[in-house]
Amino acid sequence: QVQLVESGGGLVQAGGSLRLSCVASGSIFSITDMEWYRLPPGKQRELVALITPGGTTKYADSVKGRFTISRDNAKNTVYLQMNSLKPEDTAVYYCHTRVLSSLRWRDYWGQGTRVTVSS
Repeated sequence: QVQLVESGGGLVQAGGSLRLSCVASGSIFSITDMEWYRLPPGKQRELVALITPGGTTKYADSVKGRFTISRDNAKNTVYLQMNSLKPEDTAVYYCHTRVLSSLRWRDYWGQGTRVTVSS
């Protein structure tokens, strides 16, 4: 059994910063790309950032220059450093990855962590 557990969300004023963490635990042989998605209120889920096992990153245009994704492969952990936050960044943030466990690749999602940015 594999679990993804996010932490680090909260309430912050516009211009502030937050750091999200997502830890994968359980019977893990390998992990592929690690991704952060967000679900803004009343909108569709969107990919915020991803990082490959080798460290290549990709960002949504709306967060480029403000957010930084990183990972610690030894700890099966992905981070999202969010700076210069805007009210439009308000959303529930989810981490996602694919894990090789028990000889099968499976998709896993975290439970979500809420980020609220006040103006």
